[in-house]
Amino acid sequence: MTTTALKKVLVVDDDPIVGKSIDRILSPRGYAVITAGNGPEALEKLAREDYDVVYTDIKMPDMDGLEVAARIKASRPWLPVVIVTGYGSDANETRAKEIGVAGFLRKPLSPQMIETSAADALLAPEPAAAPAEEVREAARPAVKTPSVLRGFAMLAAAPFFGLAFVVALPFIGLGILAWTGLRAVSAKHAWVGRVGRFVRNVALFFAAPFIGLAYAIAFPFVGLGLLGWHGYRALMVKNKRD
Repeated sequence: MTTTALKKVLVVDDDPIVGKSIDRILSPRGYAVITAGNGPEALEKLAREDYDVVYTDIKMPDMDGLEVAARIKASRPWLPVVIVTGYGSDANETRAKEIGVAGFLRKPLSPQMIETSAADALLAPEPAAAPAEEVREAARPAVKTPSVLRGFAMLAAAPFFGLAFVVALPFIGLGILAWTGLRAVSAKHAWVGRVGRFVRNVALFFAAPFIGLAYAIAFPFVGLGLLGWHGYRALMVKNKRD
């Protein structure tokens, strides 16, 4: 012969009559009712053993029922909590819904209200646990990947960067080579140093148009790419905030 385990109900109220009333209604229907006179006592009992449903008043010393409910839902989101109060207000009911309570009952309570609320709370679906793969993905450090916009801008600008290097680098290379040679010779002959400086200035004069051409070709695309990238990032940040 099999026996059905009793559903354990914790009633949190500084008025013992409320606990006795709920016990009188639920005990004949297969519930084990345990009472706590205040919030800290209720949390202590919850830390020691498991319960199936919690009823809590709002107006209590030390800790009000909404705080009790919030602490229970924070540590045991699957545990249904029913608010029972004689100080029902729209603000309290809105706050209770934000916390995620299973019911909000206003005193005086009828036997039907108590029995129905207990049955509804036990039938409420528990929050689904996240699949293990999703948990691993959430714990994995985020990896930054190049955006499509940035990749497209770099692809479009690549030929112009290449042209700029082709135009400028031969002159820059020859200039560096000549300057290095002249410095080596000028270490022995002072007049070579003067000639070297003259040659350097002449080389810079003739190379300036080509360097300017390289800048003129490359910089508009670099500027447009950076402008597009910053605009895209600002748009993504705004969408995340919304």
